[in-house]
Amino acid sequence: MRTTFFAKADEVQRKWYVLDAAERPLGRVAAEAARLLLGKHKPIFTPHVDAGDFVIIVNADKVRLTGKKAERRVIYRHSLYPGGLKAIPYGKFVASQPEKAIERAVRGMLPHNRLGRRIFRKLKVYRGPEHPHAAQKPELWKFEAR
Repeated sequence: MRTTFFAKADEVQRKWYVLDAAERPLGRVAAEAARLLLGKHKPIFTPHVDAGDFVIIVNADKVRLTGKKAERRVIYRHSLYPGGLKAIPYGKFVASQPEKAIERAVRGMLPHNRLGRRIFRKLKVYRGPEHPHAAQKPELWKFEAR
């Protein structure tokens, strides 16, 4: 009789990958990062175990928005005071805080529970091409044409 294989948290081998966001659409970068963070690129993927790898995203300031998202899409925040609703056009948000824009996009693609919060901590986003994780020997991830 065969049994279904489930990865154990202590058996998972983690690697570090670098994704270059320069001149790539924001959603494509976020989707690939979420895929690596979840571990869906590995044959041992198990939905209830953090089997993913660490992801470093560089050149966040050069990420693109496609279509008319820059003008039409709006980010809302609220200060929790009466009349405290703030609205920022998405293009302005991405131009001023590209790291947060990528983090927000990736977080939305991860599970919305304790496991998703733990997985999200393995994401590192940097505005320019340099990052302080050279000691981990990260590999450059090639985007697949799907």
